[in-house]
Amino acid sequence: MESAHPTAPRPEVSVVIPTRNRPDLVQRAARSALDQTLRQIEVIVVIDGPDATTREALASIGDPRLRIVETDTQRGAPAARNAGVRRAAAKWTALLDDDDAWLPSKLAVQIRLARRTSVPVPIVASRLFVRTPRTEFVLPHRLPAPDQPTSEYLAVRHGLFHGDGFIQTSTIMAPTDLLLRVPFTDGLRRLQELDWTLRCLELTGTGLVYAPEPLVVWYADENRPRVSFDAPWREAVAWLKQSRSRMTPRAYAALAMSVISAMAATSNSPRVFADLLREARRHGKPGWLDYLTFLQIWLVPSGPRRVVRDFMLSRRRARSTRTATL
Repeated sequence: MESAHPTAPRPEVSVVIPTRNRPDLVQRAARSALDQTLRQIEVIVVIDGPDATTREALASIGDPRLRIVETDTQRGAPAARNAGVRRAAAKWTALLDDDDAWLPSKLAVQIRLARRTSVPVPIVASRLFVRTPRTEFVLPHRLPAPDQPTSEYLAVRHGLFHGDGFIQTSTIMAPTDLLLRVPFTDGLRRLQELDWTLRCLELTGTGLVYAPEPLVVWYADENRPRVSFDAPWREAVAWLKQSRSRMTPRAYAALAMSVISAMAATSNSPRVFADLLREARRHGKPGWLDYLTFLQIWLVPSGPRRVVRDFMLSRRRARSTRTATL
């Protein structure tokens, strides 16, 4: 089922937001999209399965640029995202998760970058603010270096905590044709944006372009259910093995010993620990920091790790702010 408004001029950007059973959060996300300084947009919210409460909450916004699509069955965020892209009318489509929000200039900055870049088929991303219950910091810590393999930029750490290279769904704006040609993997619960990006980069002419400023707010709440806490590690290990050809050996080892291990550590299984280490060494090229990361993930519980991460990253941001004001 879809609600639509009278025909309007073709938008410059279509915004796609998948959601289910989070009316307050998706209202915040949708309003942040509708409040963009780039006004000629459409916002397509795809409700993943019947959800009258969310439909009514969105209908109360009353903006003619908002379109509400409600699917017959629940299939997950990737399928809902793909359904929204198929309805996009603009040349460009920007993705927004229902628990995130955009700064007002986000789309205007990305459209300018898209028009100026020499990359034939650009995936335009940006930095973002991460807000946790304890602090706020900015990711990624650094932008891609010239000629650096993208898989290594996105996977290899330069410190004990993630975020040296990073891409997150709500930062992505890309040609609608690319999103139609390379849809999100239906049923994949974690690593959706990384999987999609690596598959896109197999196509000739596709490349990553980053806005240097943070344009998105990622609310990393810890008091509500999240797929990342569910940690479907068996699925993630299978994805890693299937995706080996899309990344360098260095990136493969880094992912196995960091992101994948962080999910698999919930198993508390020495066998899983050994299997992942063997996989990283057999098919990848680990560095010393990968080994250190691997050990701290398996030896330190995730809760204390997040507390230490937030403390260290907030100190890094404070130092950067002081330096910038001198």
